[in-house]
Amino acid sequence: MIETWIKLKPKEDWRPGVTVEDITDELDAKLQMPGLVNSWGYPIKIRMDMVSTGVRTPIGIKVTGDDLTEIETIARDIEAAISDVPGTRSAFADRVMGGKYLEITPDRGELARRNIDMAAFQSVIQTALGGMTLSQSVEGRERYDIILRYDRPFRESATDLEEILVPAPSGAHIPLSELADISYAEGPPMIRSENARLTGWVFVDIADRDMGSYVADAGQVIANAVDLPAGYAVEFSGQYEQMQEANARLKIAIPAAIALIFLLLMLHFGRLDRTLIIMASLPFGLVGGMWAVWLAGYNLSVAVAVGFIALGGIAVETAVVMLLYIDAEVRKENPVDDAGLFAAVSKGAAMRVRPKLMTVTTIFAGLAPIFLTDGLGSDVMRRIALPMLGGMASTLILSLIVIPAIYYIRVGLQMPSDLPRAEPDNRTGSFTPEGEKP
Repeated sequence: MIETWIKLKPKEDWRPGVTVEDITDELDAKLQMPGLVNSWGYPIKIRMDMVSTGVRTPIGIKVTGDDLTEIETIARDIEAAISDVPGTRSAFADRVMGGKYLEITPDRGELARRNIDMAAFQSVIQTALGGMTLSQSVEGRERYDIILRYDRPFRESATDLEEILVPAPSGAHIPLSELADISYAEGPPMIRSENARLTGWVFVDIADRDMGSYVADAGQVIANAVDLPAGYAVEFSGQYEQMQEANARLKIAIPAAIALIFLLLMLHFGRLDRTLIIMASLPFGLVGGMWAVWLAGYNLSVAVAVGFIALGGIAVETAVVMLLYIDAEVRKENPVDDAGLFAAVSKGAAMRVRPKLMTVTTIFAGLAPIFLTDGLGSDVMRRIALPMLGGMASTLILSLIVIPAIYYIRVGLQMPSDLPRAEPDNRTGSFTPEGEKP
């Protein structure tokens, strides 16, 4: 792995219209080196990915099994299979095999014939190649081991090792080549294991594609193109693993937020029809938020989901105020026919136009600076704020047009008992709107 940090110039020095994605694409096109695969990202982000998931690319495909050679074969098949999946910028199967090892295999029969002890044989190899600690040098607080071993010219190649002399009890010195077989062998440069199983990785970097749909397509391609022997498994990891964990939490958080909103509305209104009218604001708010996210080219993420949760609270709040205005006007007018109800609903909705526009304008003014600044955390904040801005636009239409229409249909003369009636004040003989103290 070769890691290179590129420090970009200030944005005012960039070519007009150039973005970070454009720079990445140009660098990726010009820096194609044989035997190396590019993976682009921000240094701190790559560090966090490696610490949390062990993978240095957005997506890692983990191959587990019992034999490293078979794991490498499967990993290379996966590398070839997903290279053509749309969105794949690079795919590289980690070479779990390919390390070169020097093996010295003792000839036990020859050692016995020469009456050479195995411990003495191993001690010679240890001293000649690895080195043996003889003493320690003390210089103040510093400690340095004094190690004795053969100089490099005497241990540079397998031929040099064959000439190492092993002492026998008879006083003779026998060359190592007569007592052992010296050869090079291939093995794993590093052995990875997880859950007590050998592991190999395929590192995948993606571009212009959301992670969820990419993993779905890549999983289908792997299932069709790669045959897994019994006892071997393939699993997606990296940022995708974190996304799955976040989705599991959101599956609890989002229904819980909706249920809590519904409960509070029921406690306030005490009626199911009013609560359902308010709850209708949620899908209308989501429509505007979804359009805003789509137009901006953002993928669904945890930050976007948090923005939608916040949007749900604001949309319900503004819808509640609209319904209260209409209810108050209907109680005040006490309509007895369809025309009177229509006039009361229209008047109540018209009274809410200015407060609603002020609310929406305030939210837009408060969130707009997020889109005008750059820096750490700005990308996350934009994904939280954008659904709120788009949702407020659709919620404005909802609260000014849709809610009055639903209210008029639901509380029409077809069901006179549903009209909010005024109650007589026994002390004065006047009428007081329902729910208010005389």
